[in-house]
Amino acid sequence: MEIKITKTTAPRQKPADPTKLGFGTVFTDHLFTMDYDAGQGWHDPEIVPLQNLSIHPGAAVFHYGAEVFEGLKAYRTDDGSVQLFRPADNMQRMRDSAERIQLPDFDADFMLNAVLKLVELDQDWVPNVPSASLYIRPFEICTDIDLGLHGIQHAKMLIILSPVGSYYPGGLKPVDILIEDNDVRAVRGGTGYAKCGGNYAAANRAAHKAEQKGYSQVLWLDGVHRKYIEEVGGMNVMFKINGKVVTPELTGSVLPGVTRRSCIQLLRDKGLEVEERLISVDELMDTLRSGALEEAWGCGTAAVISPIGSFAYQDQVLTVNEQKIGPCAQELYDTLTGIQWGRIEDPYHWIVKVPKKS
Repeated sequence: MEIKITKTTAPRQKPADPTKLGFGTVFTDHLFTMDYDAGQGWHDPEIVPLQNLSIHPGAAVFHYGAEVFEGLKAYRTDDGSVQLFRPADNMQRMRDSAERIQLPDFDADFMLNAVLKLVELDQDWVPNVPSASLYIRPFEICTDIDLGLHGIQHAKMLIILSPVGSYYPGGLKPVDILIEDNDVRAVRGGTGYAKCGGNYAAANRAAHKAEQKGYSQVLWLDGVHRKYIEEVGGMNVMFKINGKVVTPELTGSVLPGVTRRSCIQLLRDKGLEVEERLISVDELMDTLRSGALEEAWGCGTAAVISPIGSFAYQDQVLTVNEQKIGPCAQELYDTLTGIQWGRIEDPYHWIVKVPKKS
């Protein structure tokens, strides 16, 4: 399919100070849209000026959460070019998420091409300041006008772009984490491995409780035993224990993060042993008390690496590495951001260049 492009005749005002960008509140001039109808498949892909959507209030996306999404970024390098980091991985993960929700499948290569065309058109919005980037949000929603539960017949695919600031405006610092032992984010056999809105909605209550108590994120335990560690906030989590890196295995309730996969490869290539296995909260607290836990960090697209300074569990608060950033977390952050912003060589062919604006 050919993507029709209609350029805006009224460009939007760009942020006056890109060093003060927040996250996801400013949007670029254009969006991508494409429709699906059973029997016809995907059709009418186009890039149009950013505008509101007209969707019937009976659409299933509003009532049953029939939607999936992805998050990736475009980075401006020192020579002014723009590049993406492992975008094909995001497109494939979105297909996996769509399959779980039973939204219509799509061609990952076509969607990657749509991302590249949209970013190419709006590449002037990619910030040219350190640590800022252009956030890319593809999402697929069910537009069936029917309050009955049934197979999905109609859907819409969209991509929007948002220039975002540094996740750490004050510099990379360890964060404090509350271990949640009541609410759960997902269960095995559920939607935990999919990137869908329901997972994030289910996290809101615990996240609010943690924020009220002064903690930055929630560490989630599994939904069956309330025992095994899964994720931290919206990120995967890793622990360096006695020189070995341990991360929760992908049991079906943990999101298979692109940054997680990248970290594992970088760590192993540097000669560190990485174990993907179940790790219980009791084991974590024991390693904290004994001093065996050397470092802990979250990893994901938004933050890249988020060092953890302490864990609070029930009536205990234990500090990690004296609230300092560990060498492993720092090296991962430096390496990943170096590749993403083009400051160091990419030996893995993770980078995809965006064509210069024609």
